[in-house]
Amino acid sequence: MAERSFAKEVELLRLGAGEEFRGEGILAVTKALLQSGVAYVAGYQGAPVSHLMDVLADAGDILDELGVRFESSASEATAAATLAASINYPLRGAVTWKSTVGTNVASDALGNLASAGVQGGALIILGEDYGEGSSIMQERTHAFAMKSQLWLLDPKPRLDCIVNAVQQGFELSEASNTPVMLMLRIRACHLYGRFIASDNRRPPFTASDALNAPRRDASRIILPPHTYAQEQEKTQRRWPAAVRFIRERKLNEFIDGPESGLGIVLQGGLHNGVFRALERLGLANSFGVSRLPLYVLNATYPLVEEEFVRFAAGKRALLIVEEGQPEHIEQAANQFLRRADLNTRVLGKGPLPMAGEYTGAVLQEGIRAFVEEHAPRLLSPAPEQPLLPASQLRAAVPERPSGLCTGCPERPLFSSLKLLQKEIGPVHVSADIGCHSFASLAPFNLGASILGYGLGSAAVSALHGGGEGKRPISIMGDGGFWHNGLTSGISNAVFNEHDGVTIIVDNGYAAATGGQWVPSSEADAPRRKARLPIADAVRGVGVRWVRSLNTYDMKGTLKVLREAMAAREKGPKVIVAQGECQLNRQRRIRPLLNRRRKAGKRVARKHYGVDADTCTGDHSCIRLSGCPSLTVRPNPDPLRSAPVAAVNHDCVGCGVCGEVAHAAVLCPSFYHAELVDNPGRLEQFMQRLRHSLIGLLQRRNQRKRALAW
Repeated sequence: MAERSFAKEVELLRLGAGEEFRGEGILAVTKALLQSGVAYVAGYQGAPVSHLMDVLADAGDILDELGVRFESSASEATAAATLAASINYPLRGAVTWKSTVGTNVASDALGNLASAGVQGGALIILGEDYGEGSSIMQERTHAFAMKSQLWLLDPKPRLDCIVNAVQQGFELSEASNTPVMLMLRIRACHLYGRFIASDNRRPPFTASDALNAPRRDASRIILPPHTYAQEQEKTQRRWPAAVRFIRERKLNEFIDGPESGLGIVLQGGLHNGVFRALERLGLANSFGVSRLPLYVLNATYPLVEEEFVRFAAGKRALLIVEEGQPEHIEQAANQFLRRADLNTRVLGKGPLPMAGEYTGAVLQEGIRAFVEEHAPRLLSPAPEQPLLPASQLRAAVPERPSGLCTGCPERPLFSSLKLLQKEIGPVHVSADIGCHSFASLAPFNLGASILGYGLGSAAVSALHGGGEGKRPISIMGDGGFWHNGLTSGISNAVFNEHDGVTIIVDNGYAAATGGQWVPSSEADAPRRKARLPIADAVRGVGVRWVRSLNTYDMKGTLKVLREAMAAREKGPKVIVAQGECQLNRQRRIRPLLNRRRKAGKRVARKHYGVDADTCTGDHSCIRLSGCPSLTVRPNPDPLRSAPVAAVNHDCVGCGVCGEVAHAAVLCPSFYHAELVDNPGRLEQFMQRLRHSLIGLLQRRNQRKRALAW
């Protein structure tokens, strides 16, 4: 189960030659893979390419018809290793994951794959998660491509350009016997557009062909002396072949402009932003006509030296629009032009900032600064109202830290941890990648570090053996556990005799990446084997102290946490904290409830509330749980000014607010009501009876008040 189903949209993948495709970027990428004769696809979900895995999963029947093998990999390293099939066989294969964190995980396999080289086209589709919407540390893929000599494509964010880049990526890989990276920013993944489709192609060479005629080439093995020869092959044969392909096939684009004294070199993925900035400055129009010449790098590595020299010839200055740092393209451009003895001035970082996403506003100001210095006559006066400075923006707009969803099963767990620390004092908590990382922020403020997916337990390795102090607590999710945590965290803790507490948050899905299945999911996962208990896996690597709990039971959770922190038994202690992801639960049960409702069957829902007459306005419930459905309202009592707590209509009836209030001994103001659709006759009679009695009592109370006056 994923946050979005593509069951209807995947029918677009059946379009044939000459038909028009209209849809989302991720679907277009999948269609391009099928048109390219891909033999196998693998990957690991992660923004902004999570939906690519979801599309492929929903397109299982189409893939079967074409003979395409699809696999949801255990990690990015697993996916990268899948490309080994293309080393010895002419199989076209593609893998996908979130970069750069996923690329870091896959780096061992990718480095060896790049050294060995490939026969079949090997395409790595990367979700470049950089900039304002990113959820990871700010790095770029470019440096990794340079490090391992993998070619990097960064196509213009237009569907036809992206589709062409997929098909050309396979061809470039085969022409140079080198894996190719295709970089897609978040806006490219989710843009809508159209292109003219081609027929899908069955892979001309299949896995069955490979198994029936196995091949082995000793020179492709990653062992000395072959690795020394492979390094020479990269620079002497593969690199020149890639440059030749990029030049001859015109992967990069030249856009002429009448102001030939200046020029802009830009990454293809930034094309739309640059054109919009030029248009706002009066230097381009909406139809793709620019007054300044542009050199669009749809292939950002390797760079083609003679194209740079040709573009720079006769120009006073070039602006390099290269997002992020270091400025690899700018450095290369300087080298190319000096070697050609050209005096064209090269600028990039300076007019444009060293770091951060190149948004429309950033590009507009950077290009304006460049043109003002070298050709001010081209510009109209700057607007009188400049953009609001960041300092003023921060002062005017309140911070909204990321938080857990309404009803999230992790919320009562972290509320319990806060209550535990009230009892025993501060505890070192090592956080991890996943939804639970939001507990590092308000209102929980739990978590001292986040180092990698499934590395929460490993990140406290140096803090064990610290005498009789408190035990450290580490957190990991079920996704992180199966990705990396079982080996790097749990088995490492057993082997090195750690004495800390690891809490594995088992919400049943890879919730942070969109709710995909994991091996421990309690569901029928199509084409996969699920229901593998985490507790069994933990015991299997030697952990003796293992407890499971229901996170919504805060009294039980606190009891287990106290036991773990006070246990006299040495060795790692593992708590499996279970509670289904509320978003996926709602996706699962709402269609069922709607069908029951339409069929006239009884449907009951819980809803929690706060008695305004009882609430004291202390708001400890909000400070301890932070549930988005908890808010404040004016106090109905004219003698009290403090606003009271209230529950809005987003409530999903998880009961966490009441549990928090009960476990913390806060107040008795919480109540729960049952909302019933299609009630039975007895329920309707009882409701009418209650309504009549309450009305009678209210009228009597009003009469008493009137007499008192």
